[in-house]
Amino acid sequence: MFRLHPQLKKDCHTVGQFPLCTLLLMNDANYPWFILVPMRENITELFQLDAVDQQQLMVESSALGQALMKIFSGDKLNIAALGNVVPQLHIHHVVRYRRDAAWPAPVWGRIAAVAYSEETLLDVSRRVEAELDSSLFSV
Repeated sequence: MFRLHPQLKKDCHTVGQFPLCTLLLMNDANYPWFILVPMRENITELFQLDAVDQQQLMVESSALGQALMKIFSGDKLNIAALGNVVPQLHIHHVVRYRRDAAWPAPVWGRIAAVAYSEETLLDVSRRVEAELDSSLFSV
């Protein structure tokens, strides 16, 4: 049975689900920072997903990336799967701006996280939900 890693539960808000992945929003208002987590047990690496799931992950990641760049008008979209702290496979999608506090360096550990207000959290979640195809994404 799939279970979300406790650190991701602690650090993120659930936005919704794709057929394969849960979509999370990192509770750091410094950056539009979303995370896809394939709902498969004991997967730590992309190559451990079967071929169908690998293709589905690419579809979901591409749809999310396109939506995020449309909504947030970023200068760059960083997509990464690290897993050094959280071993469960999860793919970060971080919208970056040349003016953001960490540019051009990675966002990890650069500045203290700023938690979303409830109002902003709902607004960001709704904007993403509205931009994603409802045949692919559900709340």
